[in-house]
Amino acid sequence: MADYPYPRPQLVREHWQPLNGQWKFTFDNDRKYTHPTDPIQWTHNIEVPFPPESQASGVGDRGFNRACWYQREFDLDAEGERVLLHFGAVDYHAVVWVNGHRVTEHEGGHSSFYADITTALGGQTHHVVTVYVEDDPLDLSKPRGKQDWQLEPHSIWYPRTTGIWQAVWLERVPRTYIQKLRWTPHFEGFEIGCEAFVAGDLEDNLSVEVRIRHGQKMLADDHYKVIGGEAHRKIALSDPGIDDSRNELLWSPEHPTLLDVDVTLWHDNQVVDKIKSYTALRSVNINRDRFMLNGRPYHLKLVLDQGYWPDTLLCAPSDDALRRDVELAKAMGFNGVRKHQKIEDPRYLYWADRLGLLVWEEMPSSYRFTPQAITRMVREWSEVIERDYSHPCIIVWVAFNESWGVPNLTSMQAHRNAVEALYHLTRTFDSTRPVIGNDGWEASATDLLGIHDYDGDAERLAARYSSNVTTQELFDRRRPGGRILTLDGYPHRGQPIILTEFGGITYAKRPEEGVKNVWGYSLADSDQEFLDSYRRLLEVVNETPMFSGFCYTQFADTFQEANGLLTADRSPKLPLEEIYAATRNFKPNAKKQYGI
Repeated sequence: MADYPYPRPQLVREHWQPLNGQWKFTFDNDRKYTHPTDPIQWTHNIEVPFPPESQASGVGDRGFNRACWYQREFDLDAEGERVLLHFGAVDYHAVVWVNGHRVTEHEGGHSSFYADITTALGGQTHHVVTVYVEDDPLDLSKPRGKQDWQLEPHSIWYPRTTGIWQAVWLERVPRTYIQKLRWTPHFEGFEIGCEAFVAGDLEDNLSVEVRIRHGQKMLADDHYKVIGGEAHRKIALSDPGIDDSRNELLWSPEHPTLLDVDVTLWHDNQVVDKIKSYTALRSVNINRDRFMLNGRPYHLKLVLDQGYWPDTLLCAPSDDALRRDVELAKAMGFNGVRKHQKIEDPRYLYWADRLGLLVWEEMPSSYRFTPQAITRMVREWSEVIERDYSHPCIIVWVAFNESWGVPNLTSMQAHRNAVEALYHLTRTFDSTRPVIGNDGWEASATDLLGIHDYDGDAERLAARYSSNVTTQELFDRRRPGGRILTLDGYPHRGQPIILTEFGGITYAKRPEEGVKNVWGYSLADSDQEFLDSYRRLLEVVNETPMFSGFCYTQFADTFQEANGLLTADRSPKLPLEEIYAATRNFKPNAKKQYGI
């Protein structure tokens, strides 16, 4: 198990089995096959979970492929228990069989799903799992994020991802088991909301025991009755009162305190199921024009992260690579990331929780406005929020970006309705976090006002957002891209203003192999020119009182976009301490003072 860390870090069981590794694989663009019993001609072996477009998969085919099949064998004895088959993410529409029995299907390329396959195992120990995937590369009405619909990646779009691209794994659970947990911190009352959902054979006299620890210190040890398969409670912690003592329990990027949790399901006096989890005590909210973390104004210093790797595309090369990305963001002086047009692997969120990095989670866009597109988006976004709700690192949900998928916001009410509906739906699913309806421009329903401005001239940027400019003047102007910042009927209501995309300095220090026509929003030709440009821009955004934070574009070079602070393989283009000092706006003579 050491090579494959547990894929779902907030609900961990002892008995599980990874199904990553070698699978049989074939494309089926003509859709010749309909069932695993068909005479499928397996043309490749593929390394799951790397998508077939990636070199690491062993296939490396980036053509227009509409459908594909996977198959592998596994051994497992259920021993009277249930067996669940989990998929982290499969792009886009998957149908799954076990031993020839259809066990589930799922639509949505970024959300997780599972099936209870106990009946399909049939009491045997040797089994076969088969997966069929449809993913039309030209369909612009499905949420696809940065996946290009042209054969060769162009502009700001990248290679496609087809099929399995996150972990596949088996889990043995009791006949009655804990299906899901939701953790909700209630900072004001120093409480942790706990929701436990039980599935399987529901019996009378079920209860859950919840034990919360901070290190070796027990904070809570409570039993709750399970009624109708659910238990909902607020667990009150002892509030130290004094900030210094409170801070020992509060989660923040500077002090990422996690609370370890053991949850045990009991039937009368008998243990039925046991899982390990974690949670944290922290709050995020808006107070007038400031973003607040744990009841205090907090300046957001974010970096835009596309979440691609050269050889593995959307799938991370390893768990160590996910951890390293979190460490690098912090080492460059950022306290958070905006995961751009990607729903990240839960293991990334785990490392952000553990190491202390704020995350904005953003729904990948579709590019046509149709009823089908909105239906797909609502369904998948709902699944994503439900899956990732309990991660303390997530502080903002972003429904739309730059009017993608809703291109006529200024003229069509239906497009406005979609943004407003997703905003309110997200706030319904999660009332504890701020929500952005549409980031960048043409804002309507939103808790934060994000502005995208790639002007590379630091002096012009400073003048545009200076204290001499009123917010009314700012929002009456047009911004880059010829877009208005707020829609008619939605004037600025005092929400925090954040420069959520800026920079984009191209410095092709080590272009990715095979990539042509690298580009960005401005250009640097040397280390010194790159550093000087970055310093000037970061000085402006750090010192502009209008801004409650910023998000620099971008974390790493991503195919033809050579505007990263790191190269595509995560090598820093400048010494990390220089990037850190510029990000934090430390003056050169202050380096020694800040220990860098």
